[in-house]
Amino acid sequence: MRKKQEMTEAHPGTWHEKQKILVILAHPDDPEFFCGATLATWAKAGHVIDYYLLTCGDKGASDPDTDPSALCATRHTEQRKAADIIGIRDVHFMELPDGYLEPTIGLRREIVRIIRKHRPDILVTCDPQNLYPSATYGINHPDHRYAGQIVLDAVFPAAGNPHYFSELLKEEGLEPWSPREVWVSIPAANNINVALDMTEMWDIKIAALKEHKSQIGDPAKLEERIRSRRTPESSEANPRYEEKFHLLKLK
Repeated sequence: MRKKQEMTEAHPGTWHEKQKILVILAHPDDPEFFCGATLATWAKAGHVIDYYLLTCGDKGASDPDTDPSALCATRHTEQRKAADIIGIRDVHFMELPDGYLEPTIGLRREIVRIIRKHRPDILVTCDPQNLYPSATYGINHPDHRYAGQIVLDAVFPAAGNPHYFSELLKEEGLEPWSPREVWVSIPAANNINVALDMTEMWDIKIAALKEHKSQIGDPAKLEERIRSRRTPESSEANPRYEEKFHLLKLK
């Protein structure tokens, strides 16, 4: 048993038993952009993955004549197609207004409910401290930051403590639950403690991203941009790709 634990410690993201993995992010396409290759790797290994997306991305257009309701429906369809490529079991949309997320107690309670209902072993979200994603990509979307804050605040101390939102236990029978690991997706070099080689799954990531047609514009330019994200020591002829995280072990 000790040998198994040591092997798991040496290879983060490699588990000997099937894991229940819950991904909670702000918008359609966030899972694929942030960590689609990692999720595809886990799905291929037989782990069960569900998405919860806080919004349907109804403001993901610059044309003032775009109908937000129609865009929302389009993005539902796109996200489900992308999730099928990744190997996701199910996609849930909470339908909160895009761009208006706030880290309220009410929303924290909803995330606690989801965690207690699904009882994930592994939870994936994004970095609430990531204000500047990279040197070339301006300001991070506030929904990304608030999504990460809401989820982390729900994980600790609330989800595992019966005295937080006690009505969830008393009225709904939802027992306290804490995931064993939380994987915080971090694109920039800040607080990263796990970098996974995702070279073999990069084509899957790109294929899933291309399903988000309403967001990507020219698919050839998207592919060029995503393929340019190789590690500094690798070359265009022999690229290497990573997805990066801050891994929190809670148990």
